[in-house]
Amino acid sequence: MVRVLLVEDDAAMRLLTKTKLKNEYEILEAADGLKALEILDHNHVDLMIVDIMMPNMNGYEFVESLREGGDLTPVILLTAMDSFEHKKKGFERGIDDYLTKPVDYEELKWRMEAILRRAKIMHESQISIGGLVLSEKTMAGTYEGRTIELTEKEFELLYKLLSYPGVLFTKQQLMDEIWGYDTETEYDTIKTYISRLRKKFEDCTVFELVSVRGLGYKAEIR
Repeated sequence: MVRVLLVEDDAAMRLLTKTKLKNEYEILEAADGLKALEILDHNHVDLMIVDIMMPNMNGYEFVESLREGGDLTPVILLTAMDSFEHKKKGFERGIDDYLTKPVDYEELKWRMEAILRRAKIMHESQISIGGLVLSEKTMAGTYEGRTIELTEKEFELLYKLLSYPGVLFTKQQLMDEIWGYDTETEYDTIKTYISRLRKKFEDCTVFELVSVRGLGYKAEIR
């Protein structure tokens, strides 16, 4: 399920928005930008819905901080302020879309779907890092011209981790996204696949698969 971070200081608004979206999306919540940054330190999200007027760190400051740090996760700004200057300020700081309150939740869903489609297209095709190439078309990897054979699940797991270098994925997230929500596969399966990938790429100096005890896994670019 697509994971969305909702950053909104109004508790009633957060509850309403979560209620409207929870059947289609997994919702994480933060009451301000600082709390949102803490959540992002330990969680991967696919899309963010962000209010402007919040304590501690407002929406503009939050988005600016994300972009300066290299985080390109799509952001929809959700606010009561709809002047040209406010919209311009948001786009200058790196938002992807803008919707005014009161929110038409059907329109919000359309906009979310459109942004997620664009993000998916951008992540499709291949990953190229140094001498390493992972191609979704061939479901194979090459390192310095040498083909590395991968099973479907090995490829999907490595592609997911390398698509978001430095981002920690919990075991549950990886199970849900790669093996499916209804899988009866045990968590130890992920450990086995990580071990296989480390073995297959033991000569690769481009990345490292890092285990975070009790939490999950991430890929670090060397």
